Amino acid sequence: MAVRTLILLALAGLGAQLVDGSLGMAYGVTSTTLLLAVGTNPAAASATVHLAEIGTTLASGAAHWRFGNVDWRVVVRIGVPGAIGAFAGATFLSKLSTDTAKPVMSLILLGLGLYVLTRFTFAGLPEGRLGKPLRRRFLTPLGLVAGFLDATGGGGWGPVGTPAILASGRLEPRKVIGSIDTSEFVVAVAASAGFLVGLGSEGVDASWAAALLAGGLVAAPVAAWLVRHVPPRVLGSAVGGLIVLTNARTLLHSDWAGAGDAVRWTVYGAIYAAWAAALAHAVREHRRQEAREAPAGAADGAGDPAGTRSAESTAV
Repeated sequence: MAVRTLILLALAGLGAQLVDGSLGMAYGVTSTTLLLAVGTNPAAASATVHLAEIGTTLASGAAHWRFGNVDWRVVVRIGVPGAIGAFAGATFLSKLSTDTAKPVMSLILLGLGLYVLTRFTFAGLPEGRLGKPLRRRFLTPLGLVAGFLDATGGGGWGPVGTPAILASGRLEPRKVIGSIDTSEFVVAVAASAGFLVGLGSEGVDASWAAALLAGGLVAAPVAAWLVRHVPPRVLGSAVGGLIVLTNARTLLHSDWAGAGDAVRWTVYGAIYAAWAAALAHAVREHRRQEAREAPAGAADGAGDPAGTRSAESTAV
């Protein structure tokens, strides 16, 4: 059983890293959803994910720093309150009973899944504009909320923080992603400390986190290939729908919902229909975008050779 569990955790880490490496967000949301699906305790699931994220975010932050994608003022201004929020969220989740914690976490994950689904289906990848420096009065509450949701929901730092900063239009996209990824290391450490205080060593197995991390490391090069071949817009819709379906199932089977079979299958049918429509829309919009970009690229390609031939003729 132990070996089977470690294999499942490694597969969860692999799947989560494929998503995160392709979309730049949703590692925690995806991996926690998968851990809940295989029956892991909610607090232990979030603790395991954050323990693994200490390694993944450290490596990611170092890479972003090396390539100049980090604004250290943003890292400090959002990272410190984010750590406070994550510690508070971890201790809060640790004190909830399993019966209470599971639907609470699933509800948060369901909301984040709906965000990922709608965001990528209708808007594609987020874009930002350069502008004025980001202020503490914006970053501090954002960090507190994102950190708290990240710990209690097992993920959410990227889905909450990245779009909010991009929408402000005050930081270029590469530095938004780099700064969020770098500050997430502090959040992961604080959340892990909070779970250590709240849970002790009970329910948290370092080998689980190691398996999750190992799966993520294996998936990293695959994610790099995936992002080159699968449109992020389509992948985001697919992953968002999976998160919504999985967490809706958890909620519908909980005593808190008290849903019968007829209600469950009606909801499943509605989710499947909406998911299929979202995927179809994402594929259509991706093809339309490619069609709009193709004439411009063709025109540029056609213009350059002509210009080169003209220059060569003049030289001759």
